[in-house]
Amino acid sequence: MNKGFVLVILFLGLILLSGCWSKKELTDIAIISAFGIDKNDKGQYVGTIQVINPGNVTGGQQDGGSSFGPPVNVYTETGNNLTEVSRKFSTSISRRLYYAHTNLVVVGERLAREDGILHLFDAMDRDPEFRITSEVIIAQDMEARDIVRTITPIDKIPSNKVIKTLKSTEKNWGTHLRANMKDVLNSLVSEGKEPLLTGFRIKGEVDQAMKLANIEETTPKAVLEADGIALFRDGKLVDWLQGNTARGTIWILDKIEKTDVNIDWQGYEEAIAFEVIRQKTKILPIIQNEEPLITVDVSVEGDIGEVEVPIDLTDPLLIVKIEKAAEKEIKKEIQEAINQAQKNKTDVFGFGEAIQRSDPNLWRKLKSDWNSVYFPELIVDVKVEAFVRRTGLRTKSYLTEIKEDRK
Repeated sequence: MNKGFVLVILFLGLILLSGCWSKKELTDIAIISAFGIDKNDKGQYVGTIQVINPGNVTGGQQDGGSSFGPPVNVYTETGNNLTEVSRKFSTSISRRLYYAHTNLVVVGERLAREDGILHLFDAMDRDPEFRITSEVIIAQDMEARDIVRTITPIDKIPSNKVIKTLKSTEKNWGTHLRANMKDVLNSLVSEGKEPLLTGFRIKGEVDQAMKLANIEETTPKAVLEADGIALFRDGKLVDWLQGNTARGTIWILDKIEKTDVNIDWQGYEEAIAFEVIRQKTKILPIIQNEEPLITVDVSVEGDIGEVEVPIDLTDPLLIVKIEKAAEKEIKKEIQEAINQAQKNKTDVFGFGEAIQRSDPNLWRKLKSDWNSVYFPELIVDVKVEAFVRRTGLRTKSYLTEIKEDRK
């Protein structure tokens, strides 16, 4: 090929291509990290945004002096829809709102209960700038704006603190789960499954949460913490799952990574800690005479994390007893979660989805009354197998040695 012709093509390409046509200067945009949604007594939406203050986040200098201001600023507006709310922020913010870094959406409990979340996400889903991977949480017993305006220690940007807490508690404790906007939308449009969302609340003095003084003490007066899982039916919040009942739901959803199951032993409560290191759950639908049954099959492996009673872990029969006790405790948690979901007539486990995949013709007959009629009466057989893999650095507790020495 002629070298001159190639050079001409390259030269034309340099002229036609413009690398900065869509540039956005940092000084011209307001980076939004979190978006809270509530509703007031007039039925209007109340939107609250958390805008990052870059200079204070990095600890840099502004106007020749040190910056001691808050890492974020919070603004609130009302409107008849979320698009109107977003546009009205321009009356108080001089910069263009930039939603590409919004990683958290907070919904107030009142709004979630009374109006539901079915119509909330349309504007965000249509916006090419808004991230559909943004995490969604519920503000438990409070408004979303209370969560959004809370200043947090350690993690300077409050929305990042919430996201990291979600990741940590999902991985290490198993009573909460992450759900982004895409997950919520998939659950809302899915047949046979309702969404589950983690709740967050302010522990301590709510009126101190938005003050810088809150993070200037070794013990903050207000702390954001994950608390419970919200149950939804037809897009509306109907109940909360707490503690072991919440974990029972996570067992069924096959999302337990690590957790600790405490076992009663010889009259002592929670005397043995069984540390789960891996698990696998299978949901198996069984159709008998056009009557659906569900089998939940859970396999769990773990280590002995702690013992508070004098026992000899070299005894294989004793290990078997511990495994059976762990199975009993896990099965109890799962059954409690199923009972509460059936009481609220909301299939958050995806049992309906499993039946649909197994027998589409039967599902067409059941789906219209699934949550109200069939799911509450559904027979669910829970089977759990637990295995102790390791006992730690000691097979014989020093408590056993103390007991033997005192004989």
